[in-house]
Amino acid sequence: MKGLFFLGITVMLALCSKAQDPSVWQHRFWPAKWVTHPDAGSNAFGVYHFRKDLNLEAKPSAFLIHLSADNLYLLQVNGQRVAMGPARSDPANWNYETVDLAPFLQLGKNIITATVWNFADFRAYAQTSYETGFIVQGNGAKEAVVNTPGDWKVVVNEAYQPLPIDRASLQTYVAVASGEKVDGVRYAWGYDAADVSGLPWKPVRTLWYPAKPRSYGTDGNWQLVPRSIPMMEDQLQEFSIERSGYLLAAKGKETVKGSFPWTFAANTKYSLLLDQGTLTNAYVQLLTSGGAGAKVTFTYAEAMINNKREKGNRNEITGKHLIGISDQYTSDGGANRLYSPLHYRTFRYVRVDIETGSESLVINELNSRFTGYPFEEKGKFITEDKGLQRIWETGWRTARLCAMDTYMDCPYYEQLQYVGDTRIQAMISLYVAGDDRLMKKAISDIAHSFIADGLTQSRYPSRDLQVIPTFSLWWVCMIHDLYMHRKDDAFIREQLNGVENVLRWYEEKMASNGILGSLSWWQFVDWSWPWVDSIRVGGVPPGVSKGGSAIVSLQYAYTLVRAAELMTTYGRADMAKKYKDRAARICTDVYRLCWDETKGMFADTPEKKEFSQHVNILAILTDAIPVTRQQALLKKIMTDTAITQATYYFRFYMFESMKKTGLGNEYLAELKPWYDMLDIGLTTFAENPEPTRSDCHAWSASPLYEMLSLVAGVMPASPGFNTVYIKPHPGTLKSFDAVVPHPGGEIKVTLRNNQWELSLPKGVTGIFEWQGKKYPLAGDKWQLVANSY
Repeated sequence: MKGLFFLGITVMLALCSKAQDPSVWQHRFWPAKWVTHPDAGSNAFGVYHFRKDLNLEAKPSAFLIHLSADNLYLLQVNGQRVAMGPARSDPANWNYETVDLAPFLQLGKNIITATVWNFADFRAYAQTSYETGFIVQGNGAKEAVVNTPGDWKVVVNEAYQPLPIDRASLQTYVAVASGEKVDGVRYAWGYDAADVSGLPWKPVRTLWYPAKPRSYGTDGNWQLVPRSIPMMEDQLQEFSIERSGYLLAAKGKETVKGSFPWTFAANTKYSLLLDQGTLTNAYVQLLTSGGAGAKVTFTYAEAMINNKREKGNRNEITGKHLIGISDQYTSDGGANRLYSPLHYRTFRYVRVDIETGSESLVINELNSRFTGYPFEEKGKFITEDKGLQRIWETGWRTARLCAMDTYMDCPYYEQLQYVGDTRIQAMISLYVAGDDRLMKKAISDIAHSFIADGLTQSRYPSRDLQVIPTFSLWWVCMIHDLYMHRKDDAFIREQLNGVENVLRWYEEKMASNGILGSLSWWQFVDWSWPWVDSIRVGGVPPGVSKGGSAIVSLQYAYTLVRAAELMTTYGRADMAKKYKDRAARICTDVYRLCWDETKGMFADTPEKKEFSQHVNILAILTDAIPVTRQQALLKKIMTDTAITQATYYFRFYMFESMKKTGLGNEYLAELKPWYDMLDIGLTTFAENPEPTRSDCHAWSASPLYEMLSLVAGVMPASPGFNTVYIKPHPGTLKSFDAVVPHPGGEIKVTLRNNQWELSLPKGVTGIFEWQGKKYPLAGDKWQLVANSY
């Protein structure tokens, strides 16, 4: 079965001890050269197939290559899908992959192909680019036979055209790649077949500049760095049901699986509605025969909408229609033609519009392949509370769909790595997957985004500049999060100059009254404040533009405290003292200027006209109010609906303040907004309360982290998670089993039969606190503590 995508995938990012150390290519110029199609415009839209025929006298035990491309590539060997890349980055930090081809090679003739595409102006905002290019570097002497240019050849696939996103129809901000139109008549079928005749192959054109690792030489272009994360997961999945009922009802079936083939008569139009059952990220796969000239259009959506553009219950389709991003394929009439789009799509529902020509069209298969960062669900929270289990499962699906080769705010609309979202996502990754690789890549990505002002960009990689200074503060906090949960001194040291730059920018904005003055850029805090068209921003609290924002001042103080800990550990004592002193002064001045004795809470500004949960949450987290009064303040703001309320995003910090003040046992009652989302059929957690744009937003998956860090109470007690502090808040739960992955193994917390059972990895010590008493934990044996209610 030949086509754009193949079903099997086995990827090996491996090092071979008997061969040359692959890391040498991080420190020398590459003999291989960047190549392209001889007629390709450097930044024009195009899809190209590169091909190398390789004859082997023996099957190798290892055959390592390093490769990359711009924008993206799919590598195949002998008809098997091997790798996709490169991991998203920027030209100054361009990723290359190291792949072992040996499992795919055979004695005699081998066909190596790479489909490379550049979507030019139609690429995703997260996709940076230099120009269309492809490179392969063999790891050692035997693999050098595949170096580009060599005898590589290339053909342009004339079948592809961009299918622009109908933004007027979607009526919202969309930053993902455009759809595609693929004409099967013009498609380069057989580019990976044994017989290469019939296609206009040309020798590749060598680009003049050298291929080199980052920081070497005098030239710019792609500064190559090794990929630091694994390849994406790839799993076949079936659609749940065809909701229009036309085909399945006729066949007496309820599900799509096993209902093929589907036959569509000539000169007819059809419209099918496929339901995946849950939201997913996937490549649709269509296998057809016949039907020359038939057009098949896929339109993807998270949910159906009514004529008022309301989503309502996501399970319901009556009286609703579908709008969304589309891909289109036109059949050439050949047998067993496999079509799949170059970019994955996010969907629960897919409308399939079919318009046949003079021949009937047969659909032999219609399914998809799930893709995503290969997180493993090592963390667990198991309870008899079925609703809580649904929140866990839905939260994990949300977190997974918002993680590819970067974290993403939302997979359908933007696919951009925003720091505010990413900090929460990274904590979920640590606590559920025990995986810090994507977190470290995110910290590095953002570190690469600094502008001359001394701030990071709010989201990166991105070809569209956006600066949210509060997100630069969260980036600093992410570094501290990593410091507390993993031992990686060298990596953290690399970030310290950036930390100083960010904090210096805010230092220069301090006003004479002791809190922040007028602030520029987009000082986003939460979507609790409305979007203002005249200034093109939203989510900005009072006091930002004219000065006096207690909220942003306290976020600055919150960050200073964490930065001071980093500076103390890494030998910058003077800087640490400076940060601690400034944080204390800010907290004192915010209390002096913004505490309202009548209302018994902090105001958003010294004018004391507006009040929010946000400023009071941050006052608790920074100790701007004495510890003895924090619990009362939190209770007050949690019940006062007259003040500005935190949305799903900032409730993460509310829950942190509950943990801090000893109100964690009330956490479970605060999950009503998440139950409400489940009640209206959401299978992932949304960006905002209804009406919401995105049905999948990772910041709303925070209950996963809180179930483990707050309900089970597992937290690091010292940097690197060297010691553990466990202070559970079970609330109304009578039993649960929790597992938290730790660098040394697993931390287990079990409540059952009025007893706690605890287990730590071997060699890890800690403290267990329950009802005001502290119990030392040592070794890997179970510790039992009587429980009383």
